[in-house]
Amino acid sequence: MKTLRVLTLLLAACSAFAGENDAPIQDNSFLVEEAYNQEADVVQHILTFTHSRHGDWMSTFTQEWPVGSLRHQLSFGAMTENAGGHRSNDFAINYRYQLTGDGNAKVAISPRLTLLHSQAQVMIPVSVVVSPRVVTHWNLGYTTNPGTLNAAQSVVWLTSHRFNTLVETVWSHSRRDHDLVVNPGVRWSYDLPNGLQIVPGVSVPFDITAHQRSVFLYLSFEHPFRKAH
Repeated sequence: MKTLRVLTLLLAACSAFAGENDAPIQDNSFLVEEAYNQEADVVQHILTFTHSRHGDWMSTFTQEWPVGSLRHQLSFGAMTENAGGHRSNDFAINYRYQLTGDGNAKVAISPRLTLLHSQAQVMIPVSVVVSPRVVTHWNLGYTTNPGTLNAAQSVVWLTSHRFNTLVETVWSHSRRDHDLVVNPGVRWSYDLPNGLQIVPGVSVPFDITAHQRSVFLYLSFEHPFRKAH
């Protein structure tokens, strides 16, 4: 109930900043991947932090860079996890290909390949615009070591051009383990005159399998960069 009250207050407070004259937030999920590559000459920096009620936590930092055009994107991610008192670090290199569509299309598809220290992952994100106010994102993928099937889905309500509410469902299954997480949340944006867009967000993931609730914090900075001559 306490978490629900916090989200309700955030919803009321952030709606006051949600103007209708700006472009809507395009990449609008947390745990689910959207099928939109970065536009040419635009870079995005993403920070996340997850903390469970048992004290475990995870932090990530990711940079997404276009490679020449919308068609190709490279991103780099650093992750630190503290689980059961044991801390570990990892680094990911991601390549994503814009197979079809973009942020203005009804349907977008952008397969991704990720290499980590001891794993590899293939993911197929699909984004579908259901209506002017509702967008859905769908993920299906496979991660090696151990072999794990990953699937995810999110429904995003564009409450206004600069404020979103969303519910995500994330599922994974391997021979050793399986997991199901439901994640309701909110996010909003601030657009500055110099082209910088700041997007904070907060959600409350609930691991149904482990009966564990966490808090997820999100912050991204997206801005144009000048090409080297």
